[in-house]
Amino acid sequence: MSLQKKLCCLTPGRVTLATLREIYHGTVTLSLDPQAIDAVEKAQQTVEAIVKHGDVVYGINTGFGKLAQTTIANDHLAELQRNLVLSHSVGLGKPLPDDVVRVVMASKIISLARGHSGVRMRVIDSLLRLFNAGVMPVIPEKGSVGASGDLAPLAHLSLMLLGEGNVRINGEEVPATAGLKMAGVEPLVLGPKEGLALLNGTQVSTALALRGLFEGEKVFGAGLVAGALSLEAIKGSVKPFDARIHEARGQTGQIDVAAAVRVLLADSEIVDSHQHCGRVQDPYSIRCVPQVMGACLDNLRHAARVLQIEANAASDNPLVFSDTGEVISGGNFHAEPVAFAADIIALAVAEIGAISERRLALLLDTGLSGLPPFLVKEGGINSGFMIAQVTAAALASENKSLAHPGSVDNLPTSANQEDHVSMATYAARRLGDMCFNTAAVVGIEAMAAAQGIEFSRPLRSSPLMEDVFSGVRQRVAFLDKDRLLAPDIESMRQWGASGELPAVITQLFPSTSA
Repeated sequence: MSLQKKLCCLTPGRVTLATLREIYHGTVTLSLDPQAIDAVEKAQQTVEAIVKHGDVVYGINTGFGKLAQTTIANDHLAELQRNLVLSHSVGLGKPLPDDVVRVVMASKIISLARGHSGVRMRVIDSLLRLFNAGVMPVIPEKGSVGASGDLAPLAHLSLMLLGEGNVRINGEEVPATAGLKMAGVEPLVLGPKEGLALLNGTQVSTALALRGLFEGEKVFGAGLVAGALSLEAIKGSVKPFDARIHEARGQTGQIDVAAAVRVLLADSEIVDSHQHCGRVQDPYSIRCVPQVMGACLDNLRHAARVLQIEANAASDNPLVFSDTGEVISGGNFHAEPVAFAADIIALAVAEIGAISERRLALLLDTGLSGLPPFLVKEGGINSGFMIAQVTAAALASENKSLAHPGSVDNLPTSANQEDHVSMATYAARRLGDMCFNTAAVVGIEAMAAAQGIEFSRPLRSSPLMEDVFSGVRQRVAFLDKDRLLAPDIESMRQWGASGELPAVITQLFPSTSA
């Protein structure tokens, strides 16, 4: 039985990050704030007036890109918009997953409803009805350079509205005509500018970057919890988490991370057991968790702010300003802000995995950790966690290559009319692989750290960390001798990607609002 979804009213320009998260996770149906309708209708009337008066305006009665100097007669305007959608549907690769497509559709609705696109309300209503019916356009993942917007993937979205191409319903791919019928939507004959308004925009790159943000938050939280487990396992010092140290520097993320770790470890018997052990300094991967993870948190928070703005943006071209009757051509479709946001998310996700892998290596090194070699009894006959760390190293190393910024790349398109592009769509898309890799790395660390804590029994960690420990043990058993570890690693990867975290961690995540 499916859960009842919450109705969410979209107010264009003021949609919060929390709402975007709900859209991503598929927990809401959508409606449009009625106050947006007036601006949409006035912009559409402005376009109608231009066509009626015979004014020549880019995107309404001209060709596109390098063909912008070609004027199109009124009786060919519908054909012009249809041909635009068909000719730009050139994507390749696997279809984008439904969670991403939901955000694409919602942010396209928001953008069109800002009242600067000149489309009919019928276009927006069709998208809303299809979204709420669970009809998802099949959008190939490859083929956009992030300017002039996400042309190819948004063309594949637009095909659905014409009754062309395929859609997914509950994971099953069917012809778009079947999806339209299910949602009670008639195929559209596009009006002036409507095809261009649908195709121009940064909605696909933004949706992919938001996926990277939301999944990055989860691996950030899992990495922070895994680090606290590792600190307990090696009986590390909590002194580097003293609030005074971090206040003296003043970096917000660092201060917040140190405070969260103090809460995680409060009332730990393991911490109390070695307060006077004479341990002076731990390796950086333990001691500098606030500095490294705090910087990652700052990056995620900055990216969240940029992406919330972009998800609310009018990013097609040209834009209609109905108060003056003007249609002005610009470049809001250029996704450079999204590309930069995606790149800094990539840096954060890579570093979360990199420091986690180093803590894992520390746990296995008996000379540094004080734990049995490779965390297993009868080493030699048993290899323990030796090769699990190799897997973690492979994934962390792969992320180093994937973290190379996409925003610095550029290949001109459209006969050099579009001579600088953002590559935001790739920059955002690769975050999916990076989050997968990092979830596995932090999952392996947590599994190994839980193993290390077992060697301190009967001492117990803090109540919060014992809950985390129990969650790990529900997924993987203590490793008393070698066994097949691949299923355990996959289970812990799922843990790293699950977002099952103490409230003190989830409260760190960006909650940007209007």
